[in-house]
Amino acid sequence: MSQTPTVTLSHGSTMPRIGLGTSPMNDADAERAVSTALELGYRLIDTAENYRNEVGVGRALKGVPRDEVFVTSKFNKKWHSVEGARTAFEASAEKLGVEYLDLLLIHWPNPDQDRYVDAWRGLIALRDAGLVRAIGTSNFKPAHLQRLIDETGVAPEVNQVQLSPVWAKAAEREFHAKHGIVTEAWSPLGKGTDLLSHPTVQELAKKYGRTPGQVVLRWETQQHIVPIPKSADRGRLAENLAVFDFNLTADELTALSDLDGTAKAPADSDRAGH
Repeated sequence: MSQTPTVTLSHGSTMPRIGLGTSPMNDADAERAVSTALELGYRLIDTAENYRNEVGVGRALKGVPRDEVFVTSKFNKKWHSVEGARTAFEASAEKLGVEYLDLLLIHWPNPDQDRYVDAWRGLIALRDAGLVRAIGTSNFKPAHLQRLIDETGVAPEVNQVQLSPVWAKAAEREFHAKHGIVTEAWSPLGKGTDLLSHPTVQELAKKYGRTPGQVVLRWETQQHIVPIPKSADRGRLAENLAVFDFNLTADELTALSDLDGTAKAPADSDRAGH
């Protein structure tokens, strides 16, 4: 088993505090990357219907006992109904070769379609049936989350958003904390920005003898954010996981938080690396 610290979600599941993102990878690349990650000790693996790599991820998962790995997937707007969520779950579970999912997310609210509340009701039913251990959302804004809570009485356990020091999502994180929602960060290293070369990040990396990426991931993990950086490189995978044996000071956390908005961040989009 991995020694990665965990966070307990509001419904009782325990989720590793760092994981592996798999977009954009095809089946073959995802199988290799996930297999390597699992060898190194990763126990949170994130995929999605939209990534088209669930089959490859599933092949890699056969290398570890099912109860040792936390498997997340997400479904598309086509399935935004109570029965659609069940159909989406069954398709993902079959491709992944698993009987249950540890976490299933609505990938986008797609408010123009206005069916995400029905999708949420479907997720609640899946959790009640024991087919999904935890349920959540991805790329939902506070207004979308509030509507779920108002109409169903059930808050997501996780909301996965694009987040890094230059895209810090303070309002979203405040809302999440108020409602017991764990913040999960995709593109946590500021893909498409100059975050890793910023002098503040560089100086802290030098001080602690760490890579810039490790400094950024520690900023996130120390603030109870669960990052899911993507990499297929064994060395980088190992570095990304090794961020729990040093601590940034309160002033250093603030200095990194002050980078919010200082670099051009990509807009919320799968094309931006989600």
